[in-house]
Amino acid sequence: MTDAAFDTPLDSLPMDGPELASLIAAKLCHDFISPSGAIVSGLDLLNDPTAQDMRDDAISLITDSAKKMVALVQFCRVAFGAATTAERFTGEELRALVDGVTHGGRATLDWRLEVADFSKPQARAMVNLAYLTVAALPMGGQAVVTARTQGAGIVLEGLAEGARARLKPEAATGLAGQRLTEGLAGQWVQPYWLWLTIRQAHGTLNVEAVEGRVVLTGTIPS
Repeated sequence: MTDAAFDTPLDSLPMDGPELASLIAAKLCHDFISPSGAIVSGLDLLNDPTAQDMRDDAISLITDSAKKMVALVQFCRVAFGAATTAERFTGEELRALVDGVTHGGRATLDWRLEVADFSKPQARAMVNLAYLTVAALPMGGQAVVTARTQGAGIVLEGLAEGARARLKPEAATGLAGQRLTEGLAGQWVQPYWLWLTIRQAHGTLNVEAVEGRVVLTGTIPS
């Protein structure tokens, strides 16, 4: 599947700004509710006089959930927002953001970055591409994320290999820059956001999905 939609005028995009913003906000609320709910549950245990024998478990739950929440917020500031004054990011900074939200999953993530720093659009594309590469391995496997220079731009590639490596239909629709007609919007919006990010940076996104292997390749000018 090859992205040939760059020539589409902005006013012909399949979704307008307010609708897209509402779907991104819904996704963020969905992602945040689990760690925030766990923090509340831990606090309830601490305040329950009949559960004092679970105090250590409660503190552990609160600590782990708070770390997860912070990691999610830091990731989303770069992946979805512009709430940062930085105009350029190092590879190590982006790696830390993605590792923070994928740590503990079944897939292993190997970084092979030959690029020293990234512009804000390149950084946004990088973290979303890396996250979606890992997400293509729900049952585990090997994810490899690379970044290399090519002419005046860079090439970002996410390779997912595993027995159950796959793209959900909603993700494939989003990565093609198409409007979702059926399925879960929460599974669609981040892939579409990656496509849109690369498109608006005057780049291209190629997707290969076969049994046991998914490859996402984005080319973005500097």
